[in-house]
Amino acid sequence: MKIGIIGSGIVGRVLATAFLKEGHQVMLGSRDTKKEEVVKWVAENAGGLCGNFSDTALFGEIIVLATKGTVVAEAVKLANPERFKNKTVIDATNPIKEAPPVIGVLQFFTGPNESLMEKIQLLIPDAHVVKAFSCVGNAFMYKPDFDGVKPTMFICGNDDDAKKTVTDILISFGWEIADMGKQEAARAIEPLCMLWCIPGINQGQWTHAFKLLKK
Repeated sequence: MKIGIIGSGIVGRVLATAFLKEGHQVMLGSRDTKKEEVVKWVAENAGGLCGNFSDTALFGEIIVLATKGTVVAEAVKLANPERFKNKTVIDATNPIKEAPPVIGVLQFFTGPNESLMEKIQLLIPDAHVVKAFSCVGNAFMYKPDFDGVKPTMFICGNDDDAKKTVTDILISFGWEIADMGKQEAARAIEPLCMLWCIPGINQGQWTHAFKLLKK
């Protein structure tokens, strides 16, 4: 498939490389395609393309939102909301406020009865947004290795076909998937970012992931 990654930070670059490794065509979208990190990524990833947000949204059959949560709305507008129409959109963002953590707990700019994913879906109402990749650090997004135990990726979204597409991608990336239902479930999934970061911020321990146990 053609994958367009909106956002050229570390998360965007890690996911772009992962999709290339799985045999997909990838365009990494950046505000500045001449940025050092973007030029380096293109040089190190044969076949990888780069473009501005608008070109990347047009290129992608599937689009991944991998910007900071504080700028994702602006990024979508720069990309042109029309270019998301009828496409599966993987939302990897979190609503982290530009403010220091409180005793290791990140601050969000959303409340408990809303989510950034829902705000994004309102910006691109004709797209099929699926929450994924938001509850783990970038080092474990692709082929996470926990001594043979597959961690759980929590997803949600309104369109079942889009979730099936994302589920297939996640399985190829080495994940177990837990579908939490419609977009409102993002209100519970997004705060897992807070929980995941606490050991890292407080103890410098970033090598963990979540596992949902069932019987």
